[in-house]
Amino acid sequence: MKKKSYPSYTSLPLLPALLMVCLLLNACSNTRYLQQDQTLLTKTNVVIDGTLSSSEKSDLKSDLSSKSLMLQQPNSKLLGSRLKVWLYNQKSYEKKSNWFWNLILAERNLEAPVIYDSVRTAESVSRMVSYLNNQGYFYATVDHKVDTRNRKTDVTYEVTTGKNFVIKKINYDIPDTALRHIVREGEKFSLLKVSEPYKAENLNGERERLTRLIRDAGYFKFNRDLITFTVDTLNKSLFIDPLNPFSSMPSVLSADQKPTMEIDVVIRNPEDSATDLTKLFYLHDIFIYPDFSPNGNVNDTTYKTFSGRILTVKYHEDIIRPRVLARAIQLRKNERYSIQNYNNTVNRLYDLNLWQFVTVQYRERTDTVQKLDAYVLLTPRKKQELSANIDVTTSNDYLVGSGVTLGYRHYNVSRSANELHITLKGGLEVARNDRFDLQAREYGVNADLVLPRFMLPFRLRQNYRSTARTRISAGWSNLTRIRKFDIRQLTASLGYEWNESLYKRWIVKPFMLNYVGVALTKEFQDSVVTPNPYLRRSFEPAFIGGEGITYTFSNNDIFHKRQNSYFRINFEESGLWLKGINGLTNWVTSGRESLETLSTVNISQFLRLELDYRHYWNYSKSSVATRAYAGVGIPYGQSDVLPYIRQFTSGGPNSLRAWRLRTLGPGSFRDTSSIAEIFPDQTGDLKLEGNVEYRFNLFRLFGGSMNLKGATFLDFGNIWMLKQDTLRAGADFRFDNLYNDLAIGTGAGLRLDFTYFLIRFDWGIPLKKPYPTEKNKSGWFLNQWALGDVRWRRENIIWNIAIGYPF
Repeated sequence: MKKKSYPSYTSLPLLPALLMVCLLLNACSNTRYLQQDQTLLTKTNVVIDGTLSSSEKSDLKSDLSSKSLMLQQPNSKLLGSRLKVWLYNQKSYEKKSNWFWNLILAERNLEAPVIYDSVRTAESVSRMVSYLNNQGYFYATVDHKVDTRNRKTDVTYEVTTGKNFVIKKINYDIPDTALRHIVREGEKFSLLKVSEPYKAENLNGERERLTRLIRDAGYFKFNRDLITFTVDTLNKSLFIDPLNPFSSMPSVLSADQKPTMEIDVVIRNPEDSATDLTKLFYLHDIFIYPDFSPNGNVNDTTYKTFSGRILTVKYHEDIIRPRVLARAIQLRKNERYSIQNYNNTVNRLYDLNLWQFVTVQYRERTDTVQKLDAYVLLTPRKKQELSANIDVTTSNDYLVGSGVTLGYRHYNVSRSANELHITLKGGLEVARNDRFDLQAREYGVNADLVLPRFMLPFRLRQNYRSTARTRISAGWSNLTRIRKFDIRQLTASLGYEWNESLYKRWIVKPFMLNYVGVALTKEFQDSVVTPNPYLRRSFEPAFIGGEGITYTFSNNDIFHKRQNSYFRINFEESGLWLKGINGLTNWVTSGRESLETLSTVNISQFLRLELDYRHYWNYSKSSVATRAYAGVGIPYGQSDVLPYIRQFTSGGPNSLRAWRLRTLGPGSFRDTSSIAEIFPDQTGDLKLEGNVEYRFNLFRLFGGSMNLKGATFLDFGNIWMLKQDTLRAGADFRFDNLYNDLAIGTGAGLRLDFTYFLIRFDWGIPLKKPYPTEKNKSGWFLNQWALGDVRWRRENIIWNIAIGYPF
């Protein structure tokens, strides 16, 4: 085949060139509208001098650069230009107004120019010093330098931290012996640690922690104001303000001394000994209102009442069985008041998916002292729900619309909080060659019954903080690759799901069974499958029966705003217990029959492992997302290949975006057949993949209802065979060829963020191809880029449309 050639272009494409010129011109015009004595603040910087590590300096610099301390900060930049300031000037001074400008000049896209103010700079210095003192840097000084040129001002804050104080000893002054025991029992969770630097914020955090700890032990009325701290250093008489004891501290230490302090934690007794602030409270009656309306009244006499051993249920409609409520509610009569039991109760009630609002109120009884009645008020949500989702992925060579999903949910089957999920799914894949051809179609139905407990033949003690579920699933699906094959699946599984902690989740499936039926077209079978033993065995009908375990860790919450991680490991085994049944059948029939001979279907035996790790760095207007993925499938026993539906693929909108779906690999193999051009379908036993994506905000449009965001990305990876394939040279995995076999792609994208869903547009282009050519042995593709050529772009830049982020 003759290799296509493209003319070389030295000039940039017209549109990017014009955009760069406009931005450069606009950047120079932002000072035009300033008054004579005004300058534009264009840069701020914090320089830190102190005996700190690089990471400590980085964190401290980030803190000092926050808007609460550095009161004036430069306007944001886009592509090196303060575009939002220019837009502000166009609206305020140039009075731009037509349909285009009205769309672009929305308030969220504008920024008023930041005019340098020396008074605010001085206030910033004062706040920085105060902040450093509160972090234990009591000898810190902050100076600033101002550099003004061409009506633009740069401000540099020069910070000298000095030495920070460390905690030498923590003493406890608690006269009440019961409170002292509670505090000392929880001392290992204290925010105050010996040999760690002093921070004022830790005193407030420790006060809140001790308050929660003591209340959780039953002290319902305990007041945080009873907790105080005394800081003791070289000479306590030197200090005026006990909350900021170093505001007037002289330099009494020599340069080589390490400043230390002692902290006294004081919990004093109430001045009025008759008060209930330090007395234990116990629960008396527990009232549950499962169909409470937002405007309801707990004293309504029309409520029906069910009185049980643990709780009393008051209701108008009998929507839930009392035993379900008893399992979820962790409050018990005559037990101490506990914040932890309160939180566990609220969380588990919400996890049942039956109530829109959950409220727990405590009322002190008047007929007996130190007794509380608990009122659990539950406002129901809709019992049934219909949903429809459309997921679209596309590229310049194919269109996939296989995300049309209709769902039905019933949240309270049999009044036991059992959930029934029924899902109908269908989709089409259309290839674009000389005309649009139907490439594939898929449809199926799946049903899940989710029980809010472990369904086991024996009793298992459950952690009150976890939410246990049993999921019973069954489904049927059909995948048709036009003029190639039909794969029909019948699936059934039994699994258990629970949360080990706030961040850790387990899914264990002791029973999974798939029947895979395969029908090949004669042309595909004769020309592709029959000559290739690997494919022939891959497309055999099979029983896939085994077990699976999935562990997930995710800490994406308010406590990990700057950085958060996601990790998932999934393990699957197939064939072990099915082979046991097969052998038992063979034994019962004295060797005449077995499960495989009776069903005329082979049992597939394999092990399959997936590892998926993601880490996110979040900034005020941007983020960096990274992902590392590894997957491997190993056949064993009588099986020497993985079933087709358990093999790995690469490329596409959620993988390596510079390659079409299923066109990459395995290894350095490249399928140049006419069938592969129309119906790419490469699979493998091993997959390694990595992704790095930088995401940033651009504009808010339509009154802020939609955010336009941008992204640049780098994807790398491939799939491989574990064994050598004689018909696919270079497909097998060899560690010494790993670098050569890696595919690397880059690109850019836009995201339309509507808050509830996101539409993603990505343009990918190869940087390095895993298959060498006569003119390019290394595989690096950068020197062959011809971005100025329309035909080259059409054939080499892959564009993708998808719903949601790729990872």
